[in-house]
Amino acid sequence: MSKQLAPFHFDIVGSFLRPEELKEAREAFNNGNISREELTAVEDRLITDLIQKQKAAGLPVITDGEFRRAYWHLDFMWGFNGVKEIELEHGYKFVGQETAPGSLALTGKITGTNHPFVEHFKFVKQFEDENTTARQTIPAPPSQFLAELFREDNGITTRSFYPDLEELIQDIAAAYRQVIKDLYDAGCRNIQFDDCTWGGMCCDHAYWTGRQKDKSVTIEGETAKYLRLNNLALEGRPQDLAFTTHVCRGNYNSTWAASGGYEPIAPILFAKENVDAYYLEFDDDRSGGFEPLREVSPNKKVVLGLITSKRPELEDKEVIKKRIQEATQYIPLERLCLSPQCGFASCEIGNQLTEEEQWAKLALVKEIAQEVWGGD
Repeated sequence: MSKQLAPFHFDIVGSFLRPEELKEAREAFNNGNISREELTAVEDRLITDLIQKQKAAGLPVITDGEFRRAYWHLDFMWGFNGVKEIELEHGYKFVGQETAPGSLALTGKITGTNHPFVEHFKFVKQFEDENTTARQTIPAPPSQFLAELFREDNGITTRSFYPDLEELIQDIAAAYRQVIKDLYDAGCRNIQFDDCTWGGMCCDHAYWTGRQKDKSVTIEGETAKYLRLNNLALEGRPQDLAFTTHVCRGNYNSTWAASGGYEPIAPILFAKENVDAYYLEFDDDRSGGFEPLREVSPNKKVVLGLITSKRPELEDKEVIKKRIQEATQYIPLERLCLSPQCGFASCEIGNQLTEEEQWAKLALVKEIAQEVWGGD
């Protein structure tokens, strides 16, 4: 019997709190005090320990916790040919905070050959067994990579290499397809797009109007472009490759960037993106109600992010079970799953809870999933 493909009734988004030893090692490397080989040795050891903890927690999926990354998105983008790491004057604006100012700039045409994340995946793959699937998380191409290429003054450099937007879109899609193929050839059968612009810019009217100065650019036009690029990147993917996407409204040091329900994007994203499942943020009122789930096409599943990764307090189990039941008004129970609403450390700074509290959250997700669905 073949192994069940993602998503799972007891699931995760992917990132975990970084141990202090890892943060110290990365700082030492950035300061030139240890070599890349010494940093990699620390990463390997701590990822091995994390995977053992994931297995002990009963998770059917394992990840590297994004321990080799500073950011959930930028490290992947820096891995493309034709891209370099830069810093801008400002980071992203979150409620009460501003993120670190990391960004990227083009140095030539974009290609996806020899991406370092493929080797990162191979390290996790060796720990896969009959009870676990190794997952690779990557940022989505349009709303993260494409948007970053035009953030602040980045567009000046981008246009110097790509005066034709269509050529840029085709090269991004081709680079993603190359990475997806290489991951598949390395044994990967579960890839997850992380895609927060849908839940941020496109669901929050105030966020959109504050960001978008060019009034000729519309949400309808942008979301159509995002959908097309996502689907171009997924063209030709193998049938036995589970491809899912996670949508949230920002996750940085327990803060958030946007609010708003899924209504504006549901007929586009939920009905037309060629993925197998959606990991959706539903941990508080900022995400709106479950009504937009009626737009999810019948061949797809939804992972309800009802347990927050932003705060240490444990949710009331019965309240969560009641909310799952409410969601069944729009999607049958067998097509629903449960996870935290986001990762625990989208950037290496992490959210404001302890590792012990992190694992307690996952224990609660598992307990609820077993009571609602039984075992996977």
